[in-house]
Amino acid sequence: MLYKSAQAWRDAPQKHVLLFAMSGLGKTHVSEMLTEREDANWFHYSVDYRIGTRHMGEHIIDNLKREAMKTPFLREMLMHDLIHFGVNVHDHDLRPVAAYLGKPGDPELGGLHIAEYQRRQDHFKDAEIAALRDTARFIERARDIYGYKHFICDTGGSICEWVDPEDPNDPLLSALAQDCLMVWIKGSDAHTQSLIERFDKEPKPMSYQPAFLARVWAEYLSNNNVQGCDVNPDEFIRWTYAQALAHRQPRYEAMARNFGITVQASDMADVSNEAAFIDVIADALAARDT
Repeated sequence: MLYKSAQAWRDAPQKHVLLFAMSGLGKTHVSEMLTEREDANWFHYSVDYRIGTRHMGEHIIDNLKREAMKTPFLREMLMHDLIHFGVNVHDHDLRPVAAYLGKPGDPELGGLHIAEYQRRQDHFKDAEIAALRDTARFIERARDIYGYKHFICDTGGSICEWVDPEDPNDPLLSALAQDCLMVWIKGSDAHTQSLIERFDKEPKPMSYQPAFLARVWAEYLSNNNVQGCDVNPDEFIRWTYAQALAHRQPRYEAMARNFGITVQASDMADVSNEAAFIDVIADALAARDT
């Protein structure tokens, strides 16, 4: 790991951290807390923001153009190059990315054919891997351009889907661990239930490992005796969400065990300033050494 002990972490003149966990467990909250003060010395690198603005921007805009072409007036404007589209992506509001990913199922309910859904999932996978690989470059940019000493990488929940966390030579995890201390924010059973209840109220598109998606799609069709074109998109992703949490939990755990450390979500939720954050990370490093 980048910091071999709690004391090495405390003494490091430049602190580089990468947070990973399911969405909703405080990654962005902590990142913004460290970087929003006027005298802050931390750079916040949002992987989701990088995905939406750099690596999927063209896909998102092309999708908007396809929808616009269905409207005669907008089609005429587009064909004569009289309008253009842009997308505002924020690190706390990824609706443009989610809208592109979509949900599989009945087109009358806004669903996508499963083949198109899988194609968009592949786009997101490529974009997320590329954005994660940009981490080292942004560490340099943050220091060389803006003069920030410290760096925090705020990853998306699907980071665990594209790696082999049990492989000590996994190319992506190995590269990230060379540049950042990998920190898993581990939720409790109560956190998991809260995430499920929140998702049930407002289901959102997600990104899944291809093998996992193929399995749950086949199971859903079989269990409900339906064809793909008859699937209610929201019902499918609601049904899938709890399974996705269970699927990701051991992968996060292996990432922390083999490449980083674990911090309890309850401890991270109590962090309100830089000193407290440094303490929580130091305590987790000390606990790993015991």
